[in-house]
Amino acid sequence: MHKETCINTIRLLATDAVQRARSGHPGMPMGAAPMAYVLWTRHLRHDPAAPDWPGRDRFVLSAGHGSMLLYALLHLTGYALPFDELKAFRQWGSRTPGHPEHGVTPGVETTTGPLGQGFANGVGMAVAERHLAARFNREHHEIIGHHTYGIVSDGDLMEGVSHEAASLAGHLGLGRLIYLWDDNSITIDGSTRLAFTEDASARFAAYGWQVLHVRDGNDTRALDAALIEAKARTTQPTLIRVSTTIAYGSPNKAGTASAHGAPLGEDEVVLTKRALGWPENERFRVPAGVRQSMDAREAGAQLHSTWRAACKRYAVAYPALAKELRSRLDGVLPGDWDASLPAFERGGRLATRVASGKVLDALLKRVPSLIGGSADLTPSNKTRGQAQKDFQRGHPSGSYLRFGVREHAMAGVCNGISLHGGLRPYCGTFLVFSDYMRPSLRLSALMKQPVIYIFTHDSVGVGEDGPTHQAIEHVMALRAIPNLTVIRPADACETVQAWRVALTRTRGPTALILTRQGIPTVTGTAAAEGLQKGGYVLRMGGERPSLILIGTGSEVHLAVAAHEMLALEGIETRVVSLPSWELFLEQPQAYQAAVLPPDIPERLAVEAGITQGWERFTGPAGRILGINHYGASAPGGRLLEEFGFTADRVAAAARTLLNA
Repeated sequence: MHKETCINTIRLLATDAVQRARSGHPGMPMGAAPMAYVLWTRHLRHDPAAPDWPGRDRFVLSAGHGSMLLYALLHLTGYALPFDELKAFRQWGSRTPGHPEHGVTPGVETTTGPLGQGFANGVGMAVAERHLAARFNREHHEIIGHHTYGIVSDGDLMEGVSHEAASLAGHLGLGRLIYLWDDNSITIDGSTRLAFTEDASARFAAYGWQVLHVRDGNDTRALDAALIEAKARTTQPTLIRVSTTIAYGSPNKAGTASAHGAPLGEDEVVLTKRALGWPENERFRVPAGVRQSMDAREAGAQLHSTWRAACKRYAVAYPALAKELRSRLDGVLPGDWDASLPAFERGGRLATRVASGKVLDALLKRVPSLIGGSADLTPSNKTRGQAQKDFQRGHPSGSYLRFGVREHAMAGVCNGISLHGGLRPYCGTFLVFSDYMRPSLRLSALMKQPVIYIFTHDSVGVGEDGPTHQAIEHVMALRAIPNLTVIRPADACETVQAWRVALTRTRGPTALILTRQGIPTVTGTAAAEGLQKGGYVLRMGGERPSLILIGTGSEVHLAVAAHEMLALEGIETRVVSLPSWELFLEQPQAYQAAVLPPDIPERLAVEAGITQGWERFTGPAGRILGINHYGASAPGGRLLEEFGFTADRVAAAARTLLNA
């Protein structure tokens, strides 16, 4: 089968699918079809019958708006994506959504569409490959050694997250990372010259990338040669700039912005087919021989079989390593993973970020799949174990990543590491900077990836750094993200349990919200196990207390102190620690009612953040002690006092509520 027929099949399947859906992005698949064809038929090592084969190359369509390009490739190369699914593009219940979604379509490695995200994910996949190769490969036994490929767009290269990720990839020398840049010079607004005029090739060269240029995006020989050259360079990532024409083949819309995000129109589809020598009135045509020519199942099965045989030889030569690798790829924690978790005495005083650092240090010694780092806040976030080595260009066996001041890329890279498999990524920054990484964090949740986010300096208790660094609305904003488990532990003991939850939850990310300032340890090891249910009764206050005090994080000890003060006055109160709304709401209604009895409507919630949302637990008869304004620059203790976060203020608010 002639390659031009295969390429035009890809182009026109995309055109027909977008036209039938009456929405989508036809231009990118039409222009990028030749580079995708060359990559998928001559270079990509994959097995359509086993999309999750660990030894496969990874392919990321960062330009996710061109999703029909990927769906056409998956169908034609033999993945379990029936032809009718292409016809159901963008429709309810189809496996061909408007942008690629991980877990929906076989062969889709990551969810893309928000530009730049796939770019960062691919960097994470390349990091994971290098780290696992350094850990497990032995002479004559290279079982980890795949490439990560991607197609990126002009828009991807504009987004700031791609700048951050590209800089990090170049620094790390990720030589098995190869991106094809679909340089069609068109965005929704028009020519890229409107806003994108820097020399992007020179920028990537400055980042430390090898940069190649294919001047004609239809020249399959040049594309093949560029990919061969890219694979030969093992010390640098490669960007292949491919000059293309958006909506190639369309007589009236090729090279125009109108072809970016809207169907060509019925008449233009006919003209395009005529120009490409295609039957004008036949939709979703796949000429005889195209599927056979592009079918990758036989070759993929052979590649997969060869890899499995290599793994068997490896298991004979290195049985312990083989067992460890298998467990990692299966996502299984070691049997003794929690055997050395630290214990903290009730009555002590410790910042939860410090407690978290101690827990993480213990975990790193028993959970070798943990890999992570901080956005240049290592001493503050307490994210590095005492014996942990850095992952660097010449030392990829290290498990500590120096992300630099790149919060957005940090989260995107961690998503890629998680998607790759075999590793459990974590990352840290100040809570206020969760805003810088929110799009990637949201995709962690959307893809249900178990990335662990360590957010320290969680309130006005930050102190002198002032309102720019004091998180006010951020905990509540994180709680608004579906599939994200937010945990704000009350003290060191709850912090141990928070890490336990984070490591055992594998169907979504977890955010640990931690204090800068030291706080009293008021729970104790046994009581703190209640954190695993999201909320529990910390102090009983009689069989039927007059009021329930609800706290999270650094405010729980204030509720406990107020409880004791009120008890001296003959006022019985119950103290509930509610560190995780998500975990608590997963519990049976009977348990929730036992912790927060409906017949006790007088409730006071205390949290050093905005009050919005707390009504869910306080009810109409309750009250919330929070902070609905920005902070100030002063010592943390003084700020907490000025803003009303003291035991006296909590007790006074309780009295007012009871007397209302």
